[in-house]
Amino acid sequence: MRLLLVLLIAIAAPAGLSAQEVPASRAEISLSFAPIVRNAAPAVVNVYSAQRNDRGNLGMFDDDPFMRRFFGGPRMHRRGPTLGSGVIVDPSGLIITNAHVVKDAREIRVGFSDRREFEASLLLKDERTDLAVLKIESDEKFPSLPLGDPTNLEVGDLVLAIGNPFGVGQTVTQGIVSALARTQVGIADSRFFIQTDAAINPGNSGGALIDMAGRLVGINTAIYSRSGGSIGIGFAIPVDMVKIVLQSARDGGTVRRPWFGARLESVTRELAGQLDLDRPAGALVTELVDGSPAAAAGLKVADVIVSVDGIDIADQQSFGYIFATRGISGSAELGVMRDGKPRTLTVALEAPPEEPARDARHLEGRSPFDGALAMNLSPRVADELNLELTSRGVVIASVDPRSVARRVGLRPGDVVREVNGYDVPDSQTLANIAAERERYWDIVIERNGEQLNLLLGG
Repeated sequence: MRLLLVLLIAIAAPAGLSAQEVPASRAEISLSFAPIVRNAAPAVVNVYSAQRNDRGNLGMFDDDPFMRRFFGGPRMHRRGPTLGSGVIVDPSGLIITNAHVVKDAREIRVGFSDRREFEASLLLKDERTDLAVLKIESDEKFPSLPLGDPTNLEVGDLVLAIGNPFGVGQTVTQGIVSALARTQVGIADSRFFIQTDAAINPGNSGGALIDMAGRLVGINTAIYSRSGGSIGIGFAIPVDMVKIVLQSARDGGTVRRPWFGARLESVTRELAGQLDLDRPAGALVTELVDGSPAAAAGLKVADVIVSVDGIDIADQQSFGYIFATRGISGSAELGVMRDGKPRTLTVALEAPPEEPARDARHLEGRSPFDGALAMNLSPRVADELNLELTSRGVVIASVDPRSVARRVGLRPGDVVREVNGYDVPDSQTLANIAAERERYWDIVIERNGEQLNLLLGG
């Protein structure tokens, strides 16, 4: 770059004026990322995970109970390997990678650029952020990457992506930060990404995005592509969310996010005009949960949240991400617009309570609920299932793969409101109803804020 400037000066210099025409040293013409890569690359590993699926030998008829009963024979085990990347963030062997890289993994191994391999165990997997934490099964001290400060990252900053694209081996690509706080991506529930034009391809998932100081600023997660290859639009999970997930793994639990207790929606251009806002930005409060931190802070329906601790809020998704990174201790300052006037509110950062108790019940019997896991809905259960809690009830937490509940269309996250004309206030009531034999089943459920009616034969 300096050479280019020198040449431009020389060209632009009027006749008779002297200009530096020869670089003073080799360093002035040899610009290289090699020193950064040399320090960072050993901390980026390949992640191999193998899934084992128990299947029969009937091919397309394997899920048919009649065919399995008479022709099933022994069951087989098929293993399908997946390949991704990971980043060592602690000398003890803690690795951050993507949750989808180790999804349903029975065995996990990590490989280094020097061809050494180690077994690894899964400490934590959080599908909402698409992050997972692994631990290498060894007492050895490993090279690790320091975590950067996301507030110092700016659009235009140079970054390097390190990973194992297409399984060809460790690869380094270079680019810039193309955008920050991308929320309309639809990759993971966190929906808040660094966009970069550094080439990211399949196999790079879970790899490192580093700055020019060799610090980890993001975990490479996905690309926008029509062909499956890189076209210069890649996305990485910011390091501040990595810190939350990593600390949760060190604490030996699940990822703990603060409970807010309000339904929000993004401010559109039309809403901005109706609310007398100068631009379409912020998160509009449309509903509050009684007793929630949002209600206790003094928020009201029709308030617009425009900042959290001084950080501007672009939309509903960015609020959810920024608020989640605040942790679960202390408080946060909300910048709010109410009736066209700004004000500041203080909201407590609290873990979601489990009240009422979940009382989880695996439902069995001759009913459409056979094979479903039902539990009482509470703020903590709603957080685990990524639901917006605005009412009480009984939620379907999971559904067995080849169960009656799956075949009739029940899904995790469905809230059961009525069965055959009876209200369903708790999981015990639903378990009692499901144990009965009925000629028909009239079920009312709530799914994604909409009410659905299922009428099924007994």
